Amino acid sequence: MGSTKVLAGARVVLPTGVVPDGRVVVEDTRIAATAPENAEVVDVSGHWLVPGFVDIHNHGGGGASFSGPVDDVLKAIRTHHLHGTTTLLASTVTDDMDFLVKQAGLLSELAEQGDLAGIHFEGPFISPCRKGAHSEELLRDPDPAEVRKLIDAGRGKAKMMTLATELPGGVDSVRLLAEQGVIAAIGHTDATYEQTVEAIEAGARVATHLFNAMPQIGHRAPGPITALLEDERITVELINDGTHLHPAALQLAFHHAGASRVALITDAMDAAGVGDGRYLLGPLEVEVSEGVARLVEGGSIAGSTLTLDRAFKRAVTVDGLSVEDVVAAISANPARLLGMDDRIGSLEAGKDADLVLLDHQFDLKGVMRRGEWVVDPQLG
Repeated sequence: MGSTKVLAGARVVLPTGVVPDGRVVVEDTRIAATAPENAEVVDVSGHWLVPGFVDIHNHGGGGASFSGPVDDVLKAIRTHHLHGTTTLLASTVTDDMDFLVKQAGLLSELAEQGDLAGIHFEGPFISPCRKGAHSEELLRDPDPAEVRKLIDAGRGKAKMMTLATELPGGVDSVRLLAEQGVIAAIGHTDATYEQTVEAIEAGARVATHLFNAMPQIGHRAPGPITALLEDERITVELINDGTHLHPAALQLAFHHAGASRVALITDAMDAAGVGDGRYLLGPLEVEVSEGVARLVEGGSIAGSTLTLDRAFKRAVTVDGLSVEDVVAAISANPARLLGMDDRIGSLEAGKDADLVLLDHQFDLKGVMRRGEWVVDPQLG
């Protein structure tokens, strides 16, 4: 017989809204509809109970990288579990093709074991004009044959690839990704409005960290941001760390895309969950000072040190978003994008018991993944 526990008394955020004095029944690894009379009752009064967070863009944390050996990858995963992210993609960074193929094999094994939801390739098929913290000498045009090589290396676990779709081979690569069931994301791009529309029509479905590493909106040259915001088929990633985006830009995206089309991401690098110091992002050296990561050479922002519990709190307490909209952006929408919303992304019977407990100030107090406490709230 498995164990059943009832988390009772919290404000529970469901797809239908907030239940003020709600309860969630956890039976083994899943959420159940009902509980036996002798089930353990855990009093979580005074807290918020929300679904586990889903991060589709994450390069590492805990001093470790998803470009590292298996122990480093597991350390990074564990770090984000401790901050409420119960499901995540491992994002690579631009490197030579042989390394990326090898790393995809390692990451796919961990995805097969259930440690990761899959792989996101960010680079090398991006624009040197908008390279950000990617090594320019390793960038290349998106040749569909090379795109296919990375897809195959992922052994069915390649979930997303970021491309500058205006480059030669870009639109053909988008079509290939769509045919293979891999999400084509537009990012690190110097595309025009018209070129972005063409890529969307070809099958692109995500805006990689909207606003960052792309031309800004102009009244005569509206650029990719306008095209990405206006198309109902696009999910827009936002890095809500207070550095990558002004609060007004975040509000603009939520207003125009709507809460159902936003995915809050971390774009985290090694320093997430650790602190200031010197780190590597791929082959490039990064200095983290006061929580902001920048390349030592050139000073470009180099990912973030964000964790999704901080992104959640900021969205509610600084940006003034509703808890329901934040839950959609941090759990339900990315789960749906990944095609995993039958198992994760909301607190519904039959789904994985992935949940986060927040206090009244939206600070993280507990994390459960598949029915087990990763962060035990130690209540009463």
